[in-house]
Amino acid sequence: MAKPKVVLNKKGVRQLLKSSEMQKAMNDRARRIAAAAGPGHAVESDNSGDRARATVVTRSMAAKRAEAKNRTLTRAFQAGRG
Repeated sequence: MAKPKVVLNKKGVRQLLKSSEMQKAMNDRARRIAAAAGPGHAVESDNSGDRARATVVTRSMAAKRAEAKNRTLTRAFQAGRG
C-alpha cells in the first residue's frame, strides 16, 4: 500500500497564519492566560511579521515579583488551552 503524499499550499498556510481569525484566536488565548495570572498582566498582539502573535507581559512590579517568586504567569499557561 502506497503512503499518501501531503503537499502543503505554502501561500495558503502563510495567509492562514496571518489571518484575522488566527489573530483573534491568539488574543483569546492570551487573554485567558493573563486573567489566570492575575492583576498586573496585559496582552500585546502583533500581526506584522510572518504570523499572528499575542504575548502576555507583566505590567506592574507586583506582577513581576509574583512571577519571580511564585511563577504565576508560567503556571497560568494552561489556561490558554481553554
